[in-house]
Amino acid sequence: MKADPRRRLSASYPDSLTLETRFADMDVNGHLNNVAFARLFEETRVRFNRAGPAAPAAGERRSNFVVAHVAIDYLAEGNYPAPVTIGYAIAHIGNSSFTVAMAAFQEGACIALCDSILVHRDPATGPAPIPSALRERLEAHRLRG
Repeated sequence: MKADPRRRLSASYPDSLTLETRFADMDVNGHLNNVAFARLFEETRVRFNRAGPAAPAAGERRSNFVVAHVAIDYLAEGNYPAPVTIGYAIAHIGNSSFTVAMAAFQEGACIALCDSILVHRDPATGPAPIPSALRERLEAHRLRG
């Protein structure tokens, strides 16, 4: 995650969401704590799953996903009350899973990176291949550069 220089550039992300920080997000040193970063990344991932590239098209059944893995690299201190902009992109698409690449930016600086692996599943049978229509939508939101 740290090795790919595109990950630290906001222009690499086709989508983004700006979220407010909260006073409760601070640690004893007055910086955003690790749980706050996890919450910001989760909120972005969930919103894009519900209304972004992973959302169903008209007439299409909503896909089910489970989070198989989350990794966060903390690069710099985040501060309250400045908002955080989370860049969102698709980094990898497999047969039944895909990797969401996210980066947190505050005042123009990249302060954290997050990778989340989501597994597409059928509620009755478990992991299932990603449908072609969903795959096409995910492809359109690939990490740039």
